[in-house]
Amino acid sequence: MKTLDNDHNRGANVIDFFTGKPVNVCDERRFIRLAPELDGLEMLYSNDASPDKLFSLKILCWGLRGDGEVVGLVPWLSDIVACIDIKDPLNGQWEGYYDPGVDEVFYDAPIHKIVELETAAEYYDYEAAELSQEYSLQEIPDTIGTHAVLADKRYENIALTEVISWRLYADGSIGAMVADEDAVECTPVLPGDECLYQVQSRNEFRYFFQHQIANRIKAQDPEALAAISVLVEEPR
Repeated sequence: MKTLDNDHNRGANVIDFFTGKPVNVCDERRFIRLAPELDGLEMLYSNDASPDKLFSLKILCWGLRGDGEVVGLVPWLSDIVACIDIKDPLNGQWEGYYDPGVDEVFYDAPIHKIVELETAAEYYDYEAAELSQEYSLQEIPDTIGTHAVLADKRYENIALTEVISWRLYADGSIGAMVADEDAVECTPVLPGDECLYQVQSRNEFRYFFQHQIANRIKAQDPEALAAISVLVEEPR
């Protein structure tokens, strides 16, 4: 996998995982390939509010970085982040990956996902130096029911919209794609549809929630609304 060549970062002392060529530090940490999680694996995390409990969150996908590291990714607060890097207002922290089918906790990406990502990255050997940072390398469907929360500054008007897909760009960023209802020409709306746009570009965008919490918010569940209140009071 070729990496983006930024003139001001040349001369870095890092070697590309696939090509063996020098790359800059920013490039080695950027994501270059995604693989959807299709077997229901989860992330375990804890926080200071409930120190004796572990919480679980479905993993969206696995991401391969330019340096060869493979990590699970989850929509977390207002971004999509590596499970090992999560943080929240209650000092949430990663505790491991979890396979509910066999009740097993593990700490490294599954070998079959590593092989899948490395093989795909070698096959789709883009000449990234010739691509703009906004170029879409890959788009995967959302399989965990992620919703984006849109709200005004005072959270007096809240709307939830379903995330259709996640788009990986040449600069390593990942965008959550939602449908512009006024531009929908046919249904179902699928990844790659022209009506999709990146929800993080909206000023009203606030947070991501998986479908269980999103449905509770839609139903005006007091506990879910209280959780939003906590987030409103804390900086993102």
